[in-house]
Amino acid sequence: MAETIGPAAAGGDLLFVGDIYCDLVMAGVSAPEIGAEVFASGFAISPGGVANRAVAAARAGAPTRLLSRLGEDPLGREMRVMLAAEPGLDTSWITCVPDRQTPITVSLTSPENRSFVTYDEDLGPLDLPAGAGPVGAVHVGIATELPAWVATLRAAGTRVVGGVGWDSAGVWSRDVLDRLAEIDVFVPNDIEAMRYTRTDSALEAAKALAERVPLAVVTRGGDGVVAIDSATGVVTEISAVPVDVIDPTGAGDIFVASFMAAERYPDWDLTNRLRFAALSASLSVRRLGGAVSAPRPADLRRFVDQARPAGNWSFLGSHSTTPTQNGES
Repeated sequence: MAETIGPAAAGGDLLFVGDIYCDLVMAGVSAPEIGAEVFASGFAISPGGVANRAVAAARAGAPTRLLSRLGEDPLGREMRVMLAAEPGLDTSWITCVPDRQTPITVSLTSPENRSFVTYDEDLGPLDLPAGAGPVGAVHVGIATELPAWVATLRAAGTRVVGGVGWDSAGVWSRDVLDRLAEIDVFVPNDIEAMRYTRTDSALEAAKALAERVPLAVVTRGGDGVVAIDSATGVVTEISAVPVDVIDPTGAGDIFVASFMAAERYPDWDLTNRLRFAALSASLSVRRLGGAVSAPRPADLRRFVDQARPAGNWSFLGSHSTTPTQNGES
């Protein structure tokens, strides 16, 4: 039976924009020495990249659209089938690019370490389809200049959430901070935040970011999350819920997507939205893969009932569970 944690607020779907990867995850193994062979203790195949966020948002109960591309190859076809099977996720804006290989990442993972081997090809620019209709919130990367349609959506009332990835060049350009004026919420991890702001702690980084963006949310892995609302200056710190870690792949993506989905419930304050997102991210690391490990509201309630984590989690059960198309029980 399908369900959601409550009636969605008005304002359009959530939109996630970026590249989809085919993730091949090998568990319990490190990168082998030259000429050596190692054997994994587990394996999973999962849509990755932007699909981590899109699937997590749909499973959290938000009607979700995914704007992306796939190559016309066997991996691309498999990714499309897997994504199309997700209730609440609209995949009609995924285009297939002829004679191109779908990006692929092989992840060698353990609870402590991860190594990646990635191959990708440029599949071309992403443009918002004409007549897209209202969009409640959109997630975009701000490591490079934003496309013009982001400003158009924002002017129409869309909430723009930005993220960044690891800067492999080690530049950590201040231009990224200048782009914070073009978004409403910024959600980096602590290392990214400290590198861009040239600070020494997640809290100091969040304070520096809040001078430039209405809401700064800095994730800290097993140490939780810190957020600052620039309008009030209030600092909100949330602890992570301890779990047995199998694979941390995609936990940050699942956090931001769940946070965006939680904002559709206006009776939840910032603290509860952050706790919902943090718990979703925590539960995702108990399984292999990113998108395929994203939890549903029923998973959260079941975990709280069984594990009894610290704190008051009654807000998870404060909404109706009328069956909808947005998630499965």
